[in-house]
Amino acid sequence: MVIVGGLRNDGGMKLTPFLLVAFPYLLQSASFGLPCAPQTEQPSQAISQEVKERITDRCLEYLWGLHEKHEFPGALGALILSDGSQIDLPIGYADLESEAEMTPQARLLSGSIGKTYVAAAAHKLMLAGKLDFDHLAISFFPGEAWFKRIPNAETISVRQLLRHQSGIARHVFKPSFLPDCYGQPDKVWKPKELLSYIFDDEAMFPAGEDWAYADTNFVVLGMIIEKQSGMAFYDYVQQNFLSPLGLKDTLPSDSRKVQGLVQGYIKDFQFEGGPSRTLEDGVFFFNPQFEWCGGGYASSSMDLARWAHLLYGGQAMQGDYLTTMLDGVEAKLGPGKRYGHGVMLIDSELGPEAGHDGIMMGYTATVGHLLEQNLTFCLMLNTDDQRALGQPRDRVARHLAAIALEELKR
Repeated sequence: MVIVGGLRNDGGMKLTPFLLVAFPYLLQSASFGLPCAPQTEQPSQAISQEVKERITDRCLEYLWGLHEKHEFPGALGALILSDGSQIDLPIGYADLESEAEMTPQARLLSGSIGKTYVAAAAHKLMLAGKLDFDHLAISFFPGEAWFKRIPNAETISVRQLLRHQSGIARHVFKPSFLPDCYGQPDKVWKPKELLSYIFDDEAMFPAGEDWAYADTNFVVLGMIIEKQSGMAFYDYVQQNFLSPLGLKDTLPSDSRKVQGLVQGYIKDFQFEGGPSRTLEDGVFFFNPQFEWCGGGYASSSMDLARWAHLLYGGQAMQGDYLTTMLDGVEAKLGPGKRYGHGVMLIDSELGPEAGHDGIMMGYTATVGHLLEQNLTFCLMLNTDDQRALGQPRDRVARHLAAIALEELKR
């Protein structure tokens, strides 16, 4: 099989726009979890070009096989090997209608993977002595009576927000929230307006006594980060992470027009009368800015992989942050899976792994870092159909890593 750019020339099936039908709003998929020790950086022998080509060919063949079988629009994979070698794996279409192919530079929404930037910002402030994770969240909102309307307001710690142990439910699952977003497509949401959807709710459980994933936790964290840093959240991340680490293909999804964003295809988030595509003339059908610290970024697959490689390799900032970040608790993500500080953890078949999953209207993504092998994998799709690959996307992405490890041992 010959691959030219991101598209095949073997006479394989050519995608046409497929019918997108209504599906119920799904829970964010998440599949990670056991605690693992931080990896110490060790010199790595350079990997030969021949090995990298074998990895690339096998991974592309695997992804194209899934593409032919399941007919999803496109995907953008990425691998970073132990010596820092980067392998881009684009397949399919960035836009079905124009037949524009997926390229390594394409940007897709990364959904909840944006929480990893929130966690990193919190740890940066912790290392600077500006944030204590055991302090109560309410202590950062003196004189702000509205905060007491949040469930468990008097007892939630910063650490419990980072670990989703607050007992606060997800504001995005409130019946009126998404219709409000769709009905006000140009609205710029303020954090307090997002939190207002859970004001006066009963807590799901006492703070710290159970676990429940909620974007709402990270909205509160974003407000705390802004208070303690004296900067807008996106500016803080840009100044402390994106710019110094050279992550030029990552930018906030803070308006209806996101530079370089490829077309997304809506299936699991489809609603009656709603569009089947996210963009019209390059403009999102409503304002994705509502995600903010619950997600809030567009990125190329390689930039996401580079971020995870640096973050979980202990190189995203100076100081020992991994010991705290990877200190996980039991999470309702499956047997033995855990959640640390803004990170999903699992003892996978390939070894201890840290990463995150993400989903947003029209897009899905997963990123993982194998801590023992210092190998990072990422996979992004321009569809929110969680059945698009015929199996969980983290499993597909992990298979790319398995191919790389096999070839490295040959």
